[in-house]
Amino acid sequence: MGLTALLGFSFWLGTLFGQAPANISGAEFPEWIDQQLIQINGHARRGEKLGKVKNIVVHYVANPGTSAQQNRDYFNNDDTTVSAHFLVGLEGEVIQCVPLDEKSSATNDRNGDTISIEVCHPDKTGKFNNKTYRSLVKLTAWLCDRYHLDENDVIRHYDVTGKECPLYYVKHPDAWKQFIKDVGNTL
Repeated sequence: MGLTALLGFSFWLGTLFGQAPANISGAEFPEWIDQQLIQINGHARRGEKLGKVKNIVVHYVANPGTSAQQNRDYFNNDDTTVSAHFLVGLEGEVIQCVPLDEKSSATNDRNGDTISIEVCHPDKTGKFNNKTYRSLVKLTAWLCDRYHLDENDVIRHYDVTGKECPLYYVKHPDAWKQFIKDVGNTL
């Protein structure tokens, strides 16, 4: 069986079981996603395969004023033990750090069945600015579509562990409900 046939079969099989195909090439990603994969180091990126994706998990970086690039570079350090699939920055930029067919190190016991998004914020309240918010909605809706999920499958890190993450959405549940509604309206 040739490579083209094999890739076509993999895509069909993945679609049949509600799972997006593995990260075969950058061609399947929108141009607004900057792919800067971090190195496999056994900690932040272990290279372990991701199972069937059940949820998209939103986090905040808890480091006010830092950029997506700074956080991505932090994830890439040899001694770092955390990562996320995506970072959304203060200017609305989106950086992919971990392939979508691998686990990230962000959501504790749910690393094996979730896609994680870490989001930058300008101050200690954890509230996202307008550019960041718009990109987060766009990215989350794109991921929901890719994994055959809907807005009800988007959760906070708080919903997994009880950690106040993303802080603003834990402290302001009405803002979280609006975010979920905005994702649903974008799908």
